[in-house]
Amino acid sequence: MVAMGVFPAIYSTLSPQALIEGVLTRYQLGVIDRCVFWNRGLSDIYLIETATQSYILKVSHHHWRSKSDIQFELEFLDFLAQQNIPVANPLKTQDGKLFVTIHAVEGDRYGSLFLYAPGEVPLGDLSIDQSTIMGQTLSKIHQVSLEFNSQTPRQPLNLKYLLDDSLEVISPYLRHRTKDLSYLTNTIAKIKQQLACLEQTAPLWSVCWGDPHSGNVHFTMDNQITLFDFDQCGYGWRIFDIAKFLQVSLKSGIKGKIRDAFFAGYQKIQKLTAQELESLQALTQMAHIWAWAINVNATEIHNWSRLDDFYCSKRLQQLKRLSSKDWQLF
Repeated sequence: MVAMGVFPAIYSTLSPQALIEGVLTRYQLGVIDRCVFWNRGLSDIYLIETATQSYILKVSHHHWRSKSDIQFELEFLDFLAQQNIPVANPLKTQDGKLFVTIHAVEGDRYGSLFLYAPGEVPLGDLSIDQSTIMGQTLSKIHQVSLEFNSQTPRQPLNLKYLLDDSLEVISPYLRHRTKDLSYLTNTIAKIKQQLACLEQTAPLWSVCWGDPHSGNVHFTMDNQITLFDFDQCGYGWRIFDIAKFLQVSLKSGIKGKIRDAFFAGYQKIQKLTAQELESLQALTQMAHIWAWAINVNATEIHNWSRLDDFYCSKRLQQLKRLSSKDWQLF
């Protein structure tokens, strides 16, 4: 056997103590009472506690996003905070950086620190008032993002990225199911045709949050909102963010009146065009396909056994519902 030194890995769980010593010392936090691994999603989340304050350390996965993707996200959050948009914005290191590079065994990862967002995820999901507030806040993000100017490259949320690249990720799991693969391929072709005329100019085209749903917001007891988790942000159609909210809401069974409140809240700040409204169903299908591909990429790293026929059948069934005439009734 050839000596390999440190054995290669595709994913590692970083030591909380090492993060205290090698990352958190870059910030002015004082004495850290606790650092614990809190949650594994598209990033690893660590909860940090001192005597006076709680923080969230978000560590990217090596396979998921590039350094420039991270930089763009954090610059955008920093910009939104300066515009008085209620987001969990990144704290800067003592030398003014928005993130710390971590040389993990699988490759470089990037850690960013945030104050713990006040409040909590809505209990039992959003109320009508909370959904309205969330819609209004998203609309304000799209308004102010027209003034955002970053030199950091970021993959736009365009048809190639959201559909063509997603099909490339998903199709290996449908190769033995030729009819289903054909259905997915044809559906993507129809979506692209329906969206071909949707303008990529302001104000229709701005910076999107990319993942607006009730799991990515905290509300206080008096309904003060804080938004977080902008991993999927990028330049795209503003209506796509509404489609993403619908896609998650329909999948999780959120009531129609809650979805309607979100939509009404958005339009109270700025009106959507007839062209945008006509594209909403196609964009919601696109959001589903993109989320499917993201999940496949993550599951390949963490839980390959989930990528079975039932997994694909369930997502195809959801796509067919979103393609039906009564798609918003589910």
